[in-house]
Parts: sequence; structure tokens; C-alpha cells
Amino acid sequence: MKQLFFLVSISVLVISCASKEEVDLIVSNANVYTVDGDFSTAGSIAIKNGKFVAVGETNEIGEKYTAIEQMDADGKTIVPGLIDAHCHFYGLGLNQQVVDLVGTKSFQEIVDRVVAFHKENPSNFIQGRGWDQNDWEVKEFPTKDKFDELFPDTPIALERVDGHAYLVNQKALDLAGITSETEVEGGAIIKKEGKPTGVLVDNPMGMVDAVIPKSNRTKQIQALKDAERLCFDYGLTTVNDAGLHKPTIDLIDSLQQSGDLSIRVYAMVSNTPENLDYYLDKGIVKTDKLNVRSVKVYGDGALGSRGAALKAPYSDHEGHFGAMITPVDEIEALAERIAASDYQMNTHAIGDSANIVVLRAYKKALEGKEDRRWKVEHAQVISAQDFDYFENGIIPSIQPTHATSDMYWAEDRLGKERVKGAYAFKKLLDKSGTVALGTDFPVEQVSPFLTFYAAVARQDLDSYPEGGFQMKDALSREETLKGMTIWAAHSNFEEDEKGSIEIGKVADFVILSDDIMTIPVEDIPNLKAEQVFVGGNQVK
Repeated sequence: MKQLFFLVSISVLVISCASKEEVDLIVSNANVYTVDGDFSTAGSIAIKNGKFVAVGETNEIGEKYTAIEQMDADGKTIVPGLIDAHCHFYGLGLNQQVVDLVGTKSFQEIVDRVVAFHKENPSNFIQGRGWDQNDWEVKEFPTKDKFDELFPDTPIALERVDGHAYLVNQKALDLAGITSETEVEGGAIIKKEGKPTGVLVDNPMGMVDAVIPKSNRTKQIQALKDAERLCFDYGLTTVNDAGLHKPTIDLIDSLQQSGDLSIRVYAMVSNTPENLDYYLDKGIVKTDKLNVRSVKVYGDGALGSRGAALKAPYSDHEGHFGAMITPVDEIEALAERIAASDYQMNTHAIGDSANIVVLRAYKKALEGKEDRRWKVEHAQVISAQDFDYFENGIIPSIQPTHATSDMYWAEDRLGKERVKGAYAFKKLLDKSGTVALGTDFPVEQVSPFLTFYAAVARQDLDSYPEGGFQMKDALSREETLKGMTIWAAHSNFEEDEKGSIEIGKVADFVILSDDIMTIPVEDIPNLKAEQVFVGGNQVK
């Protein structure tokens, strides 16, 4: 009788297992924030062929599925793969090959870093990035004199942290053909006593770019791989690169197709005649990991370098309004041309003048057109009467850490009244219904956890200012996580394939070191992406 019972039990077990669907991976015993329409939670996920096939409680999934690989999450928090809605992915990689000037506290420290770097990495053209005169005791633009003395025969181009100014030496000016008489619209060649100081703001930088030696293919590939490694370290599985040229897009596609690059890229095509002629005619380019369907346009410069275009003069620079990088009539013409294609227009606009130019151009070009999801990149300073434009389906693509980096001097630039319309994330959300969140790295750090903290706490890492900066425009934790996942995916026309943990979507997800939704707010910057998956494959 015992033998018969044993055989029956085995038979039941075999039949039970045979009736279960086999999947590639089951992750159980987890705290899953799905970021679905109900912002529901789950305890387990099942993955097959790179997509989620089940999301539910551990016992439910265990009853229906068997897996080639099982993972016990030990109660850890899982969120959808994080999306950086505005960054410079390729630029981040290239930055690993130049002098790192981020965090320098004086001009002398810049000099020391350049000298040390060149000693270890001698080259015929010295490049660097990351300086910010606002972090120095003397908050004034530097001059080229010291570099003229130290490197009279080696050109130097050191990019400001925001990417909107260069400090170059005389050798670089000579190569670029920049003299005291040179005039360039859409920016400034800073002069002292009629002579260039070495600081170039916005469009004049292009003259130096034209003489900087181009990276070879080996360095380009290394840059992309370095950037991917840094992004995966922080749980980013999709990046929106804000400005790429066709050769780089083709290289990214090639590396993704060969399996040498796993990160997903939403590529904004740089606004050049060659790029526009090619892509607008070709139409949307979409693969499993690459999406090319937008054009990146520069409206104005940056607030930190006083290049942002303002309606009234800068409060700390009498008579100075900043400048449009792309003239108003050109922005309007571009909007009309892009609106006639399937492409999205994503325009950098920092100052209140630039923002209204862009918003008006969008409104006119999109009249009668549905669901185009055009973005204003940064949407940093908005006049009170102009917020309503975002009710027309325009998406603010914003970077919360800009608020906490700029808050030390933003009021100096804008004045007490105008600053109230700056970094107004909550008001932008209320008007538009969604916000797409990013970092703008390497302008800011890569970490999406700093993005989350800045959006919610509106403080720096020293908990300054007490109570937070203009807290009326802070986002909730739920809004912030949506802005880094499903809303960012929506802004890319990808909400049906990613951005939440739901059946049928690609299995991009991150296992965090702690619960991002409940830990004390001051602990958010210390979060780690412990394990990262793209299409069900572990990449970290």
C-alpha cells in the first residue's frame, strides 16, 4: 500500500511539473514596484525570451511556472530599468579620455590637473572638461595667460561643465583663426582691452571644434563601452543621447547588433543640414535597442555661463540678455520642417526668452497635429504667463540636479521674482501631465539616485538649504520614479515596450540596495544598483 502511495505521489508531481510553463528566469521574494497604471507592487516576476511573462506573488508564479534559473531577491526592491531622458552618453565616454576638471575649486587647480594629465598622456592637442567658475572663490571667467606661458606650442581647449563655454589658449585661437576682429552670432568671444581672453561662449566654440583632431574608431568604441559601464553601474538601461551625428549613431547600431553594446539608446539627431537631409527623408530608425526619431536643436546657451536668453537683462550683468544660438526665424522654420516629418523636435531652452520662442514655434507648427510629444529640453526659466503652453502636449524634459547645482547663484542671475519661475518641476508636471527626468551628464553626475533626491528633497548632499529649495516645485517619490521610467518611455514613444514591469514588456529591471520609496530621504543618494538586467540578461 505504501509503495502504491509513493508511485501515485511521484506521478502527481511529474504531472504537476509537466503542466507548468518553462521560463528562462523567475525572481521571487522581491519588493517589486511595477510602475504600472495603478503603481502596484508584486513579489515575483517571470521572464522568457527577454520579456516579462508574469508579474505577481511568489506563490502564484511558482504554481504556474518553472524556470531554468531561479533567483531569490531576499526581499530587495526591484524597479523598472531606469531611463535617463536627457544626457550625453557618447560625450561621457569621450570625457574619460580627457582631463577631468569637475570639482576644481580654483583656476590654479585646473592648471595643476592639466599639467599632470599631459605629463602622463602627452598629446598634440590637450582637451578637458568640467570647470565651473561659480565654484571658485573668485567667480569670474579665467583667462588663457597661464596656459600661453606653459603650452605656447600645444593647443588647449577646456570645456566648461555645462558644455557651453571653452577656455582655450592662444595656440588654439590661432589654429581656429580667431582674432580680435572675429565676430560670431549666437554667443560671445570674451575680450579684455579688445583682445580675446581665451573664453568662448556657445557658437564661437564651433571654430575650435573644427580644428580639434577627431577620435579614431578604436577610441570611439572605447568611449561607448566606458559610458555603458558607468551607466549600468547606476541602473540605467536606456539613455537619451541629446545630440548625435550619423557616424556615431551608425557605430552604436553596429555595436548593438554585434552584441558588443547592450544599453538601449534613444538618439536625438544633431541639427545639421546633413543629418536633417538624411534622417527626415529616411524616416524613423528603430531596432530592439536603438530608436532614432528626434532632432536636437539648441535654442540658447546656459545660465551658468550667462548664455541663456532672457527677456530682461541678467540681474548680475547690466545690459546683458544672453543669446539665442539658433535664431528665432530658423527655429520656426525648423519646427515647420520637422512637423512635416515623423520626427520629434527636442529643443534646448534655458532662459525665459528662449522658452517662449520655442513654445510659440511648437504651437504654430503642430496646429492640427496629434500626439507628437515634442519636448523642451531643460525648460529651466519660464515666465508665469508661459506655463500654459505645456498644456498642449509639450513635454518638459528636466534635470532635477540642475536646480541643486544652480541654486547657489540662480537668484543672482535672475533676481528674486524671476527665479520663482525657475526649476518649476511640479508646476510643469501639473500643466503637462508628465515630465521626463534626466541628468544631463556629464554636466551633472551620472547617478539617477541624485536625480531622485534632488527632485524630492531639493537639497544638495549637505542638506542645504534647510527645508529645500523652492519646495513648492518638489516632486513626490511616485512622480519621480515615473519620470525616470514610464513617463520617460512615453516621451520616447516607447511606453508599450518599456518603462514598467508588465507582461509583454522588455525585461529591463534593477535590484536596488534599499527601498527607494520608503527609506529616509537623506539616504536616497547612497542607494546602489546591485544587479541590473537588460532584456532579461544580467549586465551588472
